[in-house]
Amino acid sequence: MDTIYALATARGRAGVAVVRISGPSARRAAERMAGALPEHGRGLRTLRDGDGEALDEALVLTFAEGRSFTGAEVVELHLHGSRAVINAVLARLSEMPGLRLAEAGEFTRQALENGRLDLSQVEGLADLIDAETEAQRRQAMRSMAGGLGEKADLWKRDLLRAMALLEAVIDFAEEDVPVDVTPEVIELLDRCETAMRREMEGVGAAERIREGFEVAIIGAPNMGKSTLLNYLAGRDAAIISDVPGTTRDVIEVRMELRGLPVTLLDTAGLRDSDDEVEAIGIARARSRAASADLRLHLVAPEVYDDGISGPDDIVRIGRADLEADPRPGISGKTGTGVAELLDEIAGRLSERTLGAGVAIRERHRLALRDGILHINRCRNILLEGTMSLDLAAEELRLAVRALDSLVGRVDVEDILGEIFSSFCIGK
Repeated sequence: MDTIYALATARGRAGVAVVRISGPSARRAAERMAGALPEHGRGLRTLRDGDGEALDEALVLTFAEGRSFTGAEVVELHLHGSRAVINAVLARLSEMPGLRLAEAGEFTRQALENGRLDLSQVEGLADLIDAETEAQRRQAMRSMAGGLGEKADLWKRDLLRAMALLEAVIDFAEEDVPVDVTPEVIELLDRCETAMRREMEGVGAAERIREGFEVAIIGAPNMGKSTLLNYLAGRDAAIISDVPGTTRDVIEVRMELRGLPVTLLDTAGLRDSDDEVEAIGIARARSRAASADLRLHLVAPEVYDDGISGPDDIVRIGRADLEADPRPGISGKTGTGVAELLDEIAGRLSERTLGAGVAIRERHRLALRDGILHINRCRNILLEGTMSLDLAAEELRLAVRALDSLVGRVDVEDILGEIFSSFCIGK
C-alpha cells in the first residue's frame, strides 16, 4: 500500500486546515516534520522544513493501523488555514521519499480495501458529501451506517444454510437420508426473496430522493407561471412580461421543499403559435411536463372544471390576486395560496418516498434482481422434483455472488473508478 497525503479541507483562507497522511510511512513522515509523536493520540507540535525552519504550530493527531478511517496508519496535521502554511506543508511532504499526493477518493478507497467500509457505505458517503436537503442527508446516513450490508449478510446467511442442506443431500446421495430438506430450503428461499424484492421495489423512491423531484408549472400564456416561480425562488429567475410568449425555454429553479429536493420548471405558455422559436419552446414545455413527477396547471377560472386534473396533476386558478373566486387559486404577486400549494406538493411527493429502503441505486436494484432470479430458478428445480440438486446448489451460489456484488466483494472493479471520481482529492 502506498503512503498518500492531501489537503482534506477546502482550499482557501480558513481558521483551520487539515492535511491527512495515510499509509505505512505516515507516522515516519510526520515525525520528520514534528519530532516524536504519541503512539495513538494528539499533541501540539511545531512543524519544520528540511532546514529546521518552523512552518507552523499544529495539532497533530495519530491513528494506529486498524483504528483509523482508512484502516491504515494515519496522521492528521491540523494547521492554521492560510494558503502559505498549507502550501509550505504540502511542499515539505512532496520532498519525502515514499509519499505521493492522493488521487480523488483514494483515502476512501483505502478504507474499502482494508475492510473499513463496504461499497454501499462508500456510495452512502458520496451521497452524504453531495446532500443538499434533509431527506438526502438522512438517506445517506442510513447507507453509511451499513444497513444494506447488514441486510445482505442476513440474506446470505439464509442462502448459505439452504446451500449446506442441499450439499449434505448431494454428499450422501448413495445413502438413505431420513430427512427431506426441501421444505426447509423452500422456506429459506421464500424468506430471502420476499425481503429482497421489498428492498428492490424501494429503489425507485430512494433514487428520487437522491436525484430530486421535478414539478412543472404549465398553463396558457399570462397565467402567472413566471411570477410564481420568482416568488418561490426568492429572486428574478424568469422574465415577467404581459407579452404572450415571453418564456420560450424551460427555466429551472432547485429548492428544498419540506426536506425534499425539488426542481421547479417554468415552461412556455401553451398555445398555438406561428412563431418558430416559440413553437420549439412550447414543444419542450410539453415534453418536460410529461416527464415531470408533478404538473401544476395554472388556469383561468372558466376552464378550472374542465377535467384537467389527474393523479400527477394539481390545478390552481392563476393570478388569484386579480379576481376573487371560491375555488383554489394562487398568486405569485401576493403569495395567496402559496403555503397551501407547497403543503400539497410536499405531501404528494412525500408519499412517493415511503417505500424507500437502504438500497438506493440502480446498481443495487440490478444485483437484487439477479439474486432473486437465481433464487427462483433454484426453487423451480426443487419443485420439479428432478433431483438435480447440484444445479439447484449452483443457482444458490450465483445468488450469493449477486449479494456479494451488492456490497462490493466481487464484480465491482468496473464501477469503482466512476464512484471515486466523484470524491474530492482529500477524501
